[in-house]
Amino acid sequence: MASKGWQHPYVNIFKHVRVEDWKRSAKVGDVSTYTNKTLKCPVLQIRGPVPSNSYILVPKNSNQSLELTGRYFYLLFRPTPDKYFVVHLDVSAEEGQVVRISFSNMFKEFKSTPTWLQFPFLCGAAKDSVYESTAKSARHGLVGPAPTSVRWTCLMLDLQYTLSVYLNRCYSHLKSVKLCANMAVKNMLTSDLLLDPGVSFSEAKLMGLASSQGTGPMPRDMSFPVPKGTSWHDLYDYIRFPSEGTKLPFDSIQKGNPRPEAICVSNQRNPIREESRCVNLSKPVKDRVSLIQQITSPKSLPRNRTPLVTSIPELGVVTTHQKDDWLSHKDDEHRQESACSSSHQLTFRPPYEADDREVHVYVHPEEGFSKHGEESEEEFVCTPVPHPVHLSSSKETRQQKLLPDPILRLNRIIGFGGATTTCALWTKSGDAVVYPCHAIIVSMKISSYQQRFFIGHTDKVSALAFNGNTTLLASAQTGNHSVVRVWNYHKGTCLAMFRIHAHSLSSLSFSHGSGILCGVGKDSHSKTMVVVWNTLNVSKGGEVSILAKAHTDVDIHTMKVAFFDDTRMVSCGRDNIRLWRVRNGTLRSCPVNLGDYHSMDFTDVAFEEGNSNKCLDDRTLFASSRSGYIFEIDYSRVVIRNVRRLLPAQQQHAHRREKFTFNTGPGIAINSISVSSSFCATGSEDGFLRLWPLDFSAVFLEAEHEGPVSLVSVSSDSLQVLAGTSTGNLGFLDVSSRGYNTLMRSHTDTVLGFSVDGIRRHLTTASSDGTVRIWNMDSLHQLYDFASEDSPCSVAFHPSEQVFSCGFSSGVVRVFDISSAKLLAEHKQHRGEVVGLAFSPDGEFMYSADSQGSLALYNASEEDHNVIRVVCNVVARGTERAPDALAVSSDSRCLAFVGPSEYIVTVADSRSLDELLHVDVSILDVESPRLDSALKVCFSPSFTEHLLVATSANKILWVSTKTGRLLREVSKVHKHQCTSLSVSEDSRFLLTAGHNAVKVWDYEMQLDINSQMFIGHSQPIRQVSFTPDQLGIVSVGDAIFLWDFLAHPVDSLTDNRSPLRLSSSSASKSVQPDAVSRVQLSNGMPRQTAPLPSSPPPRLDVSTLDHGDQEALASLSICDDTPTIPAVPASGSGPSSDPRPAISFLKVTELDHTSSLNTSHMDAVELKGKKPVRPDCYRHFIPRFKTSTLDQAAVVPQPGEEGIKLKAVIGYNGNGRGNMVWSPDQGLFAYSCGCVVVVEYLHTGSQRYLQGHSEEISCLAVTNDAQTVASAASGSNGSRSLICIWDVQNGTRRDTISYHRGAVQSLAFSRDDRFFLSVGDFSEPEVALWSSKTFQLLSSVSVSGPIHDAAFSPSAASQLACVGGQGAYFCLINTHGLNVDLKVQKVRAPPEVGDVELTALCYHMDSFLFTATNRGHVCVWDINTHCCFMTWEADEGEIGVLLCRGNRLLTGSNTRWLRLWEVEAVRCVKPQEKVCNAEDSGTMVVLEQEIMLDGTTVSAAFDSTMDMGIVGTTAGTLWYINWSDNSSTRLVSGHKTKVNDVVFSTDERHFATCSQDGSVRVWSASSNELVVQFQVLNQSCGCVCWSPSSNKDSACVAAGYNDGTLRIFRLASSEMEMKLHPHNIAVTAIQYSVTGHVILSAGKNGLVAVSSPVNGATIRVIRDHKGAPITTIQCVNEQCKNFGLEGNEMWLAASADRRVSVWAADWLKDKCDLLDWLTFPAPAYFGDDSPPPSLAAFCPADPSLVVYTGYGVEKELSFYSLAKKQIIKKIALPHWATCFSLSCKSQLVAVGSKERVLKLIKSTSGRFQDFMQHSDSVHMCHFSPSGLLLFTVAYNEILLWEVQGL
Repeated sequence: MASKGWQHPYVNIFKHVRVEDWKRSAKVGDVSTYTNKTLKCPVLQIRGPVPSNSYILVPKNSNQSLELTGRYFYLLFRPTPDKYFVVHLDVSAEEGQVVRISFSNMFKEFKSTPTWLQFPFLCGAAKDSVYESTAKSARHGLVGPAPTSVRWTCLMLDLQYTLSVYLNRCYSHLKSVKLCANMAVKNMLTSDLLLDPGVSFSEAKLMGLASSQGTGPMPRDMSFPVPKGTSWHDLYDYIRFPSEGTKLPFDSIQKGNPRPEAICVSNQRNPIREESRCVNLSKPVKDRVSLIQQITSPKSLPRNRTPLVTSIPELGVVTTHQKDDWLSHKDDEHRQESACSSSHQLTFRPPYEADDREVHVYVHPEEGFSKHGEESEEEFVCTPVPHPVHLSSSKETRQQKLLPDPILRLNRIIGFGGATTTCALWTKSGDAVVYPCHAIIVSMKISSYQQRFFIGHTDKVSALAFNGNTTLLASAQTGNHSVVRVWNYHKGTCLAMFRIHAHSLSSLSFSHGSGILCGVGKDSHSKTMVVVWNTLNVSKGGEVSILAKAHTDVDIHTMKVAFFDDTRMVSCGRDNIRLWRVRNGTLRSCPVNLGDYHSMDFTDVAFEEGNSNKCLDDRTLFASSRSGYIFEIDYSRVVIRNVRRLLPAQQQHAHRREKFTFNTGPGIAINSISVSSSFCATGSEDGFLRLWPLDFSAVFLEAEHEGPVSLVSVSSDSLQVLAGTSTGNLGFLDVSSRGYNTLMRSHTDTVLGFSVDGIRRHLTTASSDGTVRIWNMDSLHQLYDFASEDSPCSVAFHPSEQVFSCGFSSGVVRVFDISSAKLLAEHKQHRGEVVGLAFSPDGEFMYSADSQGSLALYNASEEDHNVIRVVCNVVARGTERAPDALAVSSDSRCLAFVGPSEYIVTVADSRSLDELLHVDVSILDVESPRLDSALKVCFSPSFTEHLLVATSANKILWVSTKTGRLLREVSKVHKHQCTSLSVSEDSRFLLTAGHNAVKVWDYEMQLDINSQMFIGHSQPIRQVSFTPDQLGIVSVGDAIFLWDFLAHPVDSLTDNRSPLRLSSSSASKSVQPDAVSRVQLSNGMPRQTAPLPSSPPPRLDVSTLDHGDQEALASLSICDDTPTIPAVPASGSGPSSDPRPAISFLKVTELDHTSSLNTSHMDAVELKGKKPVRPDCYRHFIPRFKTSTLDQAAVVPQPGEEGIKLKAVIGYNGNGRGNMVWSPDQGLFAYSCGCVVVVEYLHTGSQRYLQGHSEEISCLAVTNDAQTVASAASGSNGSRSLICIWDVQNGTRRDTISYHRGAVQSLAFSRDDRFFLSVGDFSEPEVALWSSKTFQLLSSVSVSGPIHDAAFSPSAASQLACVGGQGAYFCLINTHGLNVDLKVQKVRAPPEVGDVELTALCYHMDSFLFTATNRGHVCVWDINTHCCFMTWEADEGEIGVLLCRGNRLLTGSNTRWLRLWEVEAVRCVKPQEKVCNAEDSGTMVVLEQEIMLDGTTVSAAFDSTMDMGIVGTTAGTLWYINWSDNSSTRLVSGHKTKVNDVVFSTDERHFATCSQDGSVRVWSASSNELVVQFQVLNQSCGCVCWSPSSNKDSACVAAGYNDGTLRIFRLASSEMEMKLHPHNIAVTAIQYSVTGHVILSAGKNGLVAVSSPVNGATIRVIRDHKGAPITTIQCVNEQCKNFGLEGNEMWLAASADRRVSVWAADWLKDKCDLLDWLTFPAPAYFGDDSPPPSLAAFCPADPSLVVYTGYGVEKELSFYSLAKKQIIKKIALPHWATCFSLSCKSQLVAVGSKERVLKLIKSTSGRFQDFMQHSDSVHMCHFSPSGLLLFTVAYNEILLWEVQGL
């Protein structure tokens, strides 16, 4: 490279490349130059909706380089307000590697790869702005578009430091710069000087700044102008990265100090290469390395300032005793730790506020602290753990606290596993085993079952390892924080805690001499990572260091350190066995040559036992595989010696099992292998533990287990073999006695609830694994196991008898007798999940409550437990209060529960369920901004008038059961909501559970420190309670925890509190003081000494995704009460069963005034009860409100005899959801309009109309072969919804389904078209699965909340998913012969997206599911684990449509944006327990393109590549979208709102429509396509007419609006020609005169205006109808001489007061005379709605006849003769007419009615036909001028008919 002296002191980059010439630089997209008023100079402006499409690139070609070596890069720019921008710097390192450094306000998290660094940029705002104040307190939340007041910024990047710290590389030069939209740029420069833009040259001289010192002012041509009297920093922002004074590279960058930088020169970073740093943070938010603008005015910060910590993390109390005295420490330790703790400020709170100060904290040395997120309480430090110290206050000696301290001690845990069942270890002595139980490590003596605990992990333990003499224990936890802890096994203390793996640490192995620890996990890129630590000095207090680490693509299942050599390891996994060795700080491996066996999944490896001095050449390695093979491998030669295979026995005999041999055939998977000096043990998938001689000749001992054996381990003396199963069992086989001992059984899923039998010390539990188990509380043995296909929810023991009851998710309550193992009773009163179950303390009654609000009372004194009373809708609905939703007072008199709403607590009489008291907890705190709801209730045993209520605001309320008065309240009870509470029998203590913690409280709340908190659970606690003997506490969740309750007896209290008021029953149970030392513990053993206080480990938060919300719904089959599906004939026209003649006639009366036909009226049925609330999201289909009812007696013509035939359907129903389907391959295109399905073949252009529904169609579905279409619509007159199955080829209806009571929300066919799915709406949210062959119901599942969308998996026909208001539902179809079950698991939306509803979903490939929320988020789920692992905000509004094709995702929302995303990067994300934001995680989900449409997206269909598709909107438009050219074309247009008028042009080439949305649309009659649209904003168009001219150039359309204006539009120019304002009120009718000389318009006030279309003047106003709205105006060409008046045309006007005026006019002569005035009598109208309209028209065949209909004595059409001045004919009608039209041919009359019937009548004979193709009242009908076509309109449905005649 040439000399770089020319680059000193700086390089003006724009000048260097002559940017204005664009020869050495490139501009793409919208790049322009303008003069900025602030800088008073030209700047470059880069704009564009997508940043990557508009940019400036320097240099122009990628093969060129700027070769700029300056260390500092300066950018002078201003981000565009409310937009995003991106900057890319390509930097070359000395090693030759090119690294891209990018920063953008689109990035929300720092992301690093070896070739790319991405930094978030946080934009600031002007000084003193509102945005500035927000930035001061919440800087981490300001990533996003720049604020409106963003300022010009000088950004300095230290390129050398950035490469050194983040990538450990040496900076060479800047290669290129790419500035992407949206921003304004003044210039860029590079320099080796640290330039201060806020210092002028004169100020620099005074301050002594010089280039020799490495500093200086900004060059004049690069500086920003500063007016006199102002400061540079008040006008502009200066950002330095890294900022001055930061301690870590991951800190936020502060704005530059306005003081001279010379004072910092001595502290300037040395430009030598710095070592990379490992920073471990606890929250993604803190992982940001943000380019932040700190908006506060610059201040000089003191150096080495002591950090101030204003709060202490909420930690837990240790639950194990440590033998060493933790209060005694060395002096130097005290000094070090007290200095650290002094930075904490303890704030004391009032006594009645929940107080968490009685916690003990591990205090680490100052340099060991890590920074945490706001909500995180986790620490990960690579340092030995010092002794715990109690943080004290100067006032502590005078404080009263809850005693003893601790008041709880963990005694026993029932459980094994959690994250893994493959970890369990023998101690060297063989007298104890060590195994994980979720987040706790348990050491159990095999002789006494005594347990000892290692507590400190914050997530489930995934790996364990002992050293050779079992003095050191290593453990690892799963999840994102894969912490490794090293313990002193005998003392139970943690010696070290460290982490290096990003997540999923799955295997640990200690060397025999404890010098080496090896771990296998995943790095941040989900690659396998092997780490070897030096643990030689850890037992002496030394630090743990990394010896070597390696990243590999090789799968590793198990890795073990060789016992004979600490530097050698062996691993196995999928398709590989590898030997590893550490040498000179590097970790190297070589694979074993597997030959033909290379494609195997290896599960375990084991070394042959022997002397560690044995020659290496003689070592043998054993490996097992899932295909049943066992390999013997020569360790030194790295080759296979022998291969054997475990096969099933060929046959089994009655008395003996056939010996297993190794032959050929299908093998049995071997999960674990362990080798001793004399035999080999294997654990296999068939549930057998087998012992083999080392030659594997035959099995000599075996033990069968209930589930697959996942672990085997031979003790060091080879006398015992430990075995664990994947079903949670742990036991060992005694080889000498051949006896098997079970150590532990456990539930395999969350424990939902429990109950204790205090007499027999039995514990019964219900679990999500589908079992109910009964345990012995002393031995921990499982006594009984009740398995059921139904899911148990809650259990309750009878207070005295050996009987317990269990409630199930189906609503069934069963009562069991344990002694006889008999089912005593089974009750099916409930329809929902049983959420509460309780016996009265006297044993007389039993109570149960379900999730649907029902409460049942049973007689428990009788064996069959008869039902006494069932009350509905009294308990709050939902399952969140399970399993203890009911509470019974200790005197058995009162029953308490939450209900009937979540805000009400009810106290009822326990013997009759009569309500005694209602307490509204939502009004108890009037200052709260939100309503408080009740969660749990509990009676105080001693104070029966006390009812304790836990609320959603984290409060506990003491309420009087007599008056309902609030007695006391405690706030901030837990960090999370309280899930369970219990009061001790003497009412001295209160027990609560919240999330993972248990708290014990002083009941009176009179102490300074009222509570103690205890941790240990890794999942939310479901229930907690005192044992009946009050000596223990039971808490359940992930496992069953049994605690000792160490409280002193009541008489030994020495505090000065007021004595407790004890009832006689509780006082009699008090213990005398001299018996304190012999009080029985809860395990039955006497207490020897008073407990000593102990110190807790830190309480650490676990995953933010609450797996407790994954509620498994029951598997439901078709029950006996399944609604029957009525068979509807395919050709049937409706539900009418009346036999009718093929031809029907109406009564025609000549010159007679007789009454019309009588019609029957259906009785109205009033539905009572509480209606479900419609969900607040647009995605859910809500039928348009209609007041019309379907005529059940309508007569539909026989096929082929119809007088009119449907010719076209105009428009698309934008109110539907998913009501458009498109099959690109077959060319099928179908959509709905009203109750008609329009099917169009795009290849041929032909259309077919599927007619069979009578209500608005909500959704459509099409099979994959495009041969069948399904459509759904609500039922008429309150009947069930109708689903029609159509044969597309011939347009016939194959089948019908009538099942759902409400509307159908979604339809879907499975991938193989075997199954068909229908989903009910919010009124009855039910998922129904049908056979696509027979359309018979296979299975159905009802859920608690509304379902918005459903879809089948594109890869697995048995998988489908639904989303709704309660979260996501993952469904699995299980087929058992002819029976089909639908298994459903509900998972709530991740808390990261807030309180949202999931609105749409689609599958990606075969392993991911995308869901959208009503707040614009897209969530990505792993369909295997049902976990959401990523989210991003894709829109600002609700997303209602999701569609995925390949790696492209389409989102459509109510913000009208249609967006296309590139989501390929999602496939690279490892699904994990912690939900991450796509931008926070650095995953590039790229917005490729976006289009704004005319309305909210409701349906979409695209081809397989997502290049083109069709999208429907609420505006009634179907768009053709082509992403390749970013174009959108209207395919189908329609009105969104009610169509008020439709009329043909005189030449019938066009027709016009107008709507309430203010639009006038002109359509081509030949193609039915929209020609032009005239839109008037904020107005409603009520009527429209055509000019009489047929000339194409002069044709006009006139329209009347609700503001009283008329507008004339010319079709040729597509412009408004004139605006007239003849009315001051809404225009209701408009008509051109026959000659077109005038326009007649009528207002709502009854005035008729005659206006000139030439000059707009109002010629005259006719006031005869004043006061009554005009409904009709019509003009005809008729000479008036026959009627004795002068004129060449007649016109009439009809008003709502049943008056018709007929006029004779000659407009050229300005003549207009009244010809006749008709008044039609009528009785008083008493209807709820408006009376039928008054309508009149001239008869086309004889204009001297006026036809009238309206409200009157009879429903009829009246023919009035102007010549005879009388009614000459009447045609009786069955309904009041809402519209009618007369045809000029065949004397036909079309009449529409509110009963949705279009009646075609032959006026001469009365013959008629009924047509029911509309879903609402037919309010408009018009024949064309020729009489060949007919328009009918119902709301916004426009149907065009071809008239054939009757």
